[in-house]
Amino acid sequence: MKMIQRLLAGLFMPIRKNGAFFFFMYVLGLVCFYGVIPSNTRGYRIYEHPWSELFVDVYLLCVILTLFPEKIRKWVRRLFYVIAYSLAIIDVYCFVKFDSPITPTMLLLVGETNSREAGEFFTTYLTPDILWGRLTFVLVLLLIHIGYAVRFRKKKFSLRLHTDLSKWFYPLMGLITLVLFVVSLNACFPNKKAYHKLMSYDRIGDVEHELTEKNRAFMYQPIYRLVFSIYANRLTSKQLKVLIAGIDKAQVDSCSYTSKNIVLIIGESYNRYHSQLYGYEKETTPLQLERARKGELIPYTDVVAPWNLTSYVFKHLFSMYIVGDKGEWCDYPLFPELFRKAGYHVTFLTNQFLPKAREEVYDFSGGFFLNNPELSKAMFDTRNTRLYYFDEGLLKDYDNLKKESKENNLIIFHLKGQHTDYRTRCPKSKQFYTRDDYDRPGFSARERQIMAYYDNGTRYNDSIVNQIITRFEDEDAIVLYVPDHGEEVFSGDVHFYGRMHSTEITGRLAREEFDIPMWFYCSHEYMVNHPEIYSAIIRSKDKRFMTDAVPHLLLYLAGIHSKSYRPEMNILGEEYNEMRPRILKNTTDYDKIRIKK
Repeated sequence: MKMIQRLLAGLFMPIRKNGAFFFFMYVLGLVCFYGVIPSNTRGYRIYEHPWSELFVDVYLLCVILTLFPEKIRKWVRRLFYVIAYSLAIIDVYCFVKFDSPITPTMLLLVGETNSREAGEFFTTYLTPDILWGRLTFVLVLLLIHIGYAVRFRKKKFSLRLHTDLSKWFYPLMGLITLVLFVVSLNACFPNKKAYHKLMSYDRIGDVEHELTEKNRAFMYQPIYRLVFSIYANRLTSKQLKVLIAGIDKAQVDSCSYTSKNIVLIIGESYNRYHSQLYGYEKETTPLQLERARKGELIPYTDVVAPWNLTSYVFKHLFSMYIVGDKGEWCDYPLFPELFRKAGYHVTFLTNQFLPKAREEVYDFSGGFFLNNPELSKAMFDTRNTRLYYFDEGLLKDYDNLKKESKENNLIIFHLKGQHTDYRTRCPKSKQFYTRDDYDRPGFSARERQIMAYYDNGTRYNDSIVNQIITRFEDEDAIVLYVPDHGEEVFSGDVHFYGRMHSTEITGRLAREEFDIPMWFYCSHEYMVNHPEIYSAIIRSKDKRFMTDAVPHLLLYLAGIHSKSYRPEMNILGEEYNEMRPRILKNTTDYDKIRIKK
């Protein structure tokens, strides 16, 4: 019995010897957790077990502290206090100022900030108003902790109990500690397991894919977010080193400048079956349809994306890598590098991939190589420097940058398109559909409104791409439109929108999330000057195609001769291999599961 009593009393000892540490760190953890929950939690996943996991974490810290001698333990505790409060202040401050806690992009931006920029930051953002609001709770707790430490620095108190009372009190507290620990560990263990899995990958793309899983890890404390941010930046730095080392290896043998102006428009989250151009009953693309009727816009009918994740698709769209090649995407040249080395003036206008504090890991993973200073300089002559609420802002950017264009130009537009949240993808003044326009029995008013939001976004996107085309109508220009991937929008009787990242790829899922629209626009001058290309476009519009081959198609349009170019991947060429397997997510042959149209 005495041995059991001693064992139970020993379970309480870590808390007894580190009582103040346990109390203040536990309270600080709760303040940090609730301090970064958005005021509007719609669509936000709130972690269910913060109290339990925090108990496990703080108790284990106390166990570790107990292993140190008292003199060392005191300094270890003080060091941890400094780290914990510093991270708490930074994390909550970032949420207050930038609407986001610590992210990989924030860490990346800090690393790229010089002393002048740091000074400007402090001048701009460290204002008295930050002392009020959510950050107040952290600061008040810090002051209370300091007051406690000062008040009891010399006078130490210890829990002294009568000998008979201590015989059962400490074992009882140990039993309570054991029960709380077991119950708490059982509640938070799945999250611990998910976090360990998240931190075990060797590629940033795998990390991003893991974060799309339903049971993904919830990084509920600043220390977890910081460690993850360091880890994500380390993974991206590996690929950046390979890409940067490959800049000089990207070679161009010659260039005939076949097309003077090549425009690539990259859309976002485009369900092809919500496009009027592809037979949708609602008028979502009237401007594209009118140009198609004139014969100047040619839609392709059998195009798929290799992934349903933006970052994965972007790496395939920019790299000369083809699905199934040896190595990774970063082992191959980026096509804008080849265009620049060939003498083209390359302009990149993005409304999504500019580094910003409030950035999901998906955008970080997709845009890190585009925003690296060395790679950006190797790929682009000019690019925009700000993001816009609506895509029309990019049109103004292009109008301002057009004066820098040369005789031969590659212009890349990257739109927000119909990216979630659909409600914000079309100005209110241009909304065309309401939920009452959808006769869908079994679907709620909310679901029908989401359908309307998506179709309004598609119609607005139609107006944007049409305005881009208008800017090249009187030039020798060819425009290629391709979105990154498809999107679920309540197809059939499925009550779901977005993307089902963790499910098996079925024919229905492939149809909605991987089938995409793709089309060429040729100006009148281009059709006259390049009848053979226009004819090739007409001939190939019904051929099978996957967008990982887009870079090879672009090099052909430019007349760039390079060992990186593979004619069998060029859908306009005579050597095109139409029957190559179109593998989705590196796992599934699209043509074996596709739904016949």
